[in-house]
Amino acid sequence: MSIIPAPVSRFFHRMASPPIFYAFADKLIPWLSLIFIGLTGAGLYLGLFVAPADYQQGDSYRIIYIHVPAAWMSLFIYVLMAICGGIALIWRMKLAEVMMVSSAPIGAGFTFIALVTGSLWGKPMWGTWWVWDARLTSELILLFLYLGAISLYGAIEDRRTASRAVAILVIVGVVNIPIIHYSVQWWNTLHQGPTVAKAGKPSIHISMLIPLLLMATAFKLHYAIAVLQAAKVEILKREQNTQWVKKLIEGNS
Repeated sequence: MSIIPAPVSRFFHRMASPPIFYAFADKLIPWLSLIFIGLTGAGLYLGLFVAPADYQQGDSYRIIYIHVPAAWMSLFIYVLMAICGGIALIWRMKLAEVMMVSSAPIGAGFTFIALVTGSLWGKPMWGTWWVWDARLTSELILLFLYLGAISLYGAIEDRRTASRAVAILVIVGVVNIPIIHYSVQWWNTLHQGPTVAKAGKPSIHISMLIPLLLMATAFKLHYAIAVLQAAKVEILKREQNTQWVKKLIEGNS
């Protein structure tokens, strides 16, 4: 007996169909965009104008409203890619391949933002733009893993073969995720320890925490919008010779 409820199982089976997924994504993106705009506006307003200055860092701490959500997303997206990669290898599901390869450039973008904003934050706090700190170095390795996945997919002409190669790379590279997460606990690093995702009460004031969580949610919505858009393009490339794509093109022409 399956532990997944029947309606949920039927939904995912339907979404595995490229034309159904394409139509679903097309309808969902505008709604996600509206919510994203609202959350981003609220998060930035509360974070930049309502939250008080930090007693040690002053106003320079406000970069966390970009840096921290971007860093969270860099890990979140890679884990999702690894899950999609596993599904693609085991069940040969095309949509899992599409979501995996479509996520790579977005994840690389978030990782790059996390590294750049971390350097901007580190300069006034540490007195230097960069140190070979465990957290920073492992995050840089994550960026290379994303870029490697993008390059590998582009280097192999057959998309199914390329997707399987990327899936293997991503799954092997997932070992870096716990290293990034626990690096501040395993090694003596300059990077501060966890303040939100830790046991007990978060060591950040509620007036600073609320906009941070709003921005984190907005970043997740941004990823959802971006990956759906990229997946639609990837599906059209893969299904360009099918009847439903030809009808779609005729209908839009």
